[in-house]
Amino acid sequence: MPTSVSITCRDGYALSAQLWQPFGEPRGAVIVSSATGVLARYYAHYARFLGDHGYQVLTYDYRGIGGSRPASLRGADIRWRDWGDLDFDAVVRWMRQRNPDGPLIAVGHSIGGFLPGFASAATEVDRFLSVGAQYAFWRDYAPAHRWRMFVRWHLFMPAMTALCGYFPGRRLGWLEDLPAGVAREWAFRRAALEQSYPAHEKDEVLRRFAAIRAPILALSLSDDEYGTAPAITRGLRYYCNSHREHVRLTPEALGAARVGHFDLFRERYRESVWQATLEWIGGGINPWTPTDVLAPEISRGKQSLLR
Repeated sequence: MPTSVSITCRDGYALSAQLWQPFGEPRGAVIVSSATGVLARYYAHYARFLGDHGYQVLTYDYRGIGGSRPASLRGADIRWRDWGDLDFDAVVRWMRQRNPDGPLIAVGHSIGGFLPGFASAATEVDRFLSVGAQYAFWRDYAPAHRWRMFVRWHLFMPAMTALCGYFPGRRLGWLEDLPAGVAREWAFRRAALEQSYPAHEKDEVLRRFAAIRAPILALSLSDDEYGTAPAITRGLRYYCNSHREHVRLTPEALGAARVGHFDLFRERYRESVWQATLEWIGGGINPWTPTDVLAPEISRGKQSLLR
């Protein structure tokens, strides 16, 4: 069973987190970051699996979600970017303080695989593994689902948020409730990420992504309506100074009729995908054939970020 811990961010906000300890000396430390509106406990089986294989593992709820939710979401000043800039930043520092010398690996699902780029402490991470990681630009949604998803997330969600003061996702059966700032940032996301922020913040956003040098393995599913190939590539381009490998899996290759955006963290993939991820987490070895490889672009300068 995990130990419940509280992690204080630099602005004083306390995050609810769970720490899995392995038997014996840890082989390394792993941080698991959630998708938008998904509780940390959704990843408990995978965290336990990693713990059984010798890793110290931390899962956590972002501010405004689950155990890190304030007494009232109405009027809560929480942005999507805060989950990276403040929350991920804090958990990296917390884990690195406890594991100053061993490898630190970040596993992120959906927005959890993209938001590390906002954190100044992300340079402390040795390897990244992302699953369906993207930032929900609507034109990247799968064509067969695009307009339905646009209506849900980019019309209905901001309207309900304006009415309620937060997005009541739990009441609707659509993930967890979301702070208003998070819902609006999702709803009005632009193709160029930096254009979603005030002019005085744009350069800092790009600089933080560019500061990361650790290699990234990005997994996606061919039937994921959010994590399409264009969406994955768009997100990876911001990590312009990392070696990035994208692996596009199919449900058929995994013996499933459908996998989609969420199912890879279900226990049925323990002996297949989960087992394979240990090669990357433990030694930086990609056990799959890459669909796409993006080399570091350090010599190309800042303009490479804006493509």
